[in-house]
Amino acid sequence: MSISYTHPEVLVDTNWVLQHHKDANIRIAEVDYDPVANYNLGHVPGSVLIDWKKDINDPVRRDILSQEATTELLQRVGVSDSTTLVLYGDYNNWFAAFAFWVLKYYGFKDVRLMNGGRKKWLDEEQPIAKEITTYARGNFKASKSNDSLRAYLQDVRGVLGKKGHALVDVRGPKEFSGEILAPPEYPNEHAQRGGHIPGAANIPWGQAVKEDGTFKSVEELKQLYEPKGITKDKKIITYCRIGERSSHTWFVLKYLLGYSDVKNYDGSWTEWGNMVRNPVEK
Repeated sequence: MSISYTHPEVLVDTNWVLQHHKDANIRIAEVDYDPVANYNLGHVPGSVLIDWKKDINDPVRRDILSQEATTELLQRVGVSDSTTLVLYGDYNNWFAAFAFWVLKYYGFKDVRLMNGGRKKWLDEEQPIAKEITTYARGNFKASKSNDSLRAYLQDVRGVLGKKGHALVDVRGPKEFSGEILAPPEYPNEHAQRGGHIPGAANIPWGQAVKEDGTFKSVEELKQLYEPKGITKDKKIITYCRIGERSSHTWFVLKYLLGYSDVKNYDGSWTEWGNMVRNPVEK
């Protein structure tokens, strides 16, 4: 008998989106790293664009967008406090999961992921549109940030070697070992040193999904994380290179498996690997 996810309400499938994308209280958003190669070529009908680089990141500092900018962004795309916002991403939901994490950080209640992302929508030959839909301005107001969802450099340093804590490095094995500094598709976001944070378990994000990009079952996910010490009784921090892949694993652990204390370290390896005298393992 299959066990359901702890919070199945945060996932919708492509057929649900097809049936509900025109509903007045539903807003669909595509979150893209590169809109030119994705949203602009065709998207879920009626969906709005959230540009990950421009909309989810601070334009000056290395940081996510502010509370005020979150309010402005969601109001601009027609989101109100009562809206159900469904996110899907341009690459198996990395960037959609990051946006999900940010919106939960700022208190948005009903945000969901479309299981399988843009890839599954296209693979199923679901309808796409090139028209850009605009909506009346929404009334959503972001709450004060919830730092129980976010880890900073000092938090990671503070848990190294401590019992009851665990780090999950969700990058590929060659990044974890230090053989490469970044995936080939992202050559300009390197760190000064390769390797991983001492004591981290390497569980690549992609192992949590099936070939079609949808999430694996609870049973399969438990077999992925628990044997490597990533268990519910511990305080977990996920990280990758810039925080987008680790937000995908954060989503899996917190919402699908129901871990009570899991944080995303969005500074990730580009911060850790560039800091003077930070400990590194290879």
